[in-house]
Amino acid sequence: MTIDLPSFTPCDALVAVMVGVSASDLNMRTSELVAIERMVNHTPIFAKYDIDRIRSISQTVFSLFEEEDGLDAFFGLIRDALPEQLYDTAYVLACDVAASDGRLGEVEAEMLAEIRHQLAIDRLTSAAIEMSARARHRIL
Repeated sequence: MTIDLPSFTPCDALVAVMVGVSASDLNMRTSELVAIERMVNHTPIFAKYDIDRIRSISQTVFSLFEEEDGLDAFFGLIRDALPEQLYDTAYVLACDVAASDGRLGEVEAEMLAEIRHQLAIDRLTSAAIEMSARARHRIL
């Protein structure tokens, strides 16, 4: 079965990465949804983004995750839409969503590893991003 894919803007792709991390464990927590909304509302790259697009982008991600080759299609969409200089931005946002509930499950960790691989984030950069996300979202 072929998947009919929409075209994404760079900001759509960033939202899709955040939704993808949250949905990867089949349990989108409220804290993760709030983190996505907060980042879209307050991160400068989203200054002109239409927040109403989040719903349709989320539906696309959910649909892709239900397909056999959906993860490959998901990453193809992301790479096609994102300029390379935003790859690390996508990883920062993904790590912030994953860390937003104060815990990182195995499936989310695997998804972050796949994002690192697909976007060719080097190990030193990814370690710094991950450490920063943990520090920002640490709970007592």
